[in-house]
Amino acid sequence: MRVISIIADLSVPDLDEAKGFYADYLGLRDEEFNLGWVARHTSPDTGAHLQVLTEDASAPMNPVVTVKVDDIDTALREAQRRGYEIVHPLTTEPWGVKRFFVRAPDGNVFNIAEDH
Repeated sequence: MRVISIIADLSVPDLDEAKGFYADYLGLRDEEFNLGWVARHTSPDTGAHLQVLTEDASAPMNPVVTVKVDDIDTALREAQRRGYEIVHPLTTEPWGVKRFFVRAPDGNVFNIAEDH
């Protein structure tokens, strides 16, 4: 398994309200997508980006980070082999992502994802 990218996932009460800060103040003007509960904002100049989310649509909690990988099945097997808690099972989501959530030993929850 290879990590392709890591994206901060920030929990916010309201996506539209958050957009003012992240898009206007920080300059992350390009909204790559907005599913109504999660949106990704990206700088058109540098490509720097982050995601804001209110409440995950299909998982029991919000992750702190999304880690995109090139082989989701290997990532899951390795997490299980190491005894890490899987808090959201491997799922192919309607929005085109295959993912699972794993809890790190420090308690942080990571969204491990592969685009399909």
